Amino acid sequence: QVQLVESGGGLVQPGGSLRLSCVASVNIFSIDAMGWYRQAPGKQRELVASMPRGGSTNYGHSVEGRFTISRDNTKNTVYLQMNSLKPEDTAVYYCKANRPPYDYWGQGTQVTVSS
Repeated sequence: QVQLVESGGGLVQPGGSLRLSCVASVNIFSIDAMGWYRQAPGKQRELVASMPRGGSTNYGHSVEGRFTISRDNTKNTVYLQMNSLKPEDTAVYYCKANRPPYDYWGQGTQVTVSS
């Protein structure tokens, strides 16, 4: 069982920045891949960024160049640095851990980009 707790969401103006955090209840070395997804009202959940344990990061097209995923293994934490935020980035952001055969999800954190 893996528990994930996200934090760092909030209200930010267009062009602003936020950093999301996701703390895992287990050593993240035991997790095959960590990732961030988001879901806006009326839309499907979509990939924002993913980081396999030993591979390269992967970003959704709409956030490439603006968002950065990173990890701190000593804190069992994955981060999502979001810069140059746009109103269309408004969504609930979820952390996901893939440890086969299961996927684990956090409860989500709301990000609202508005002036």
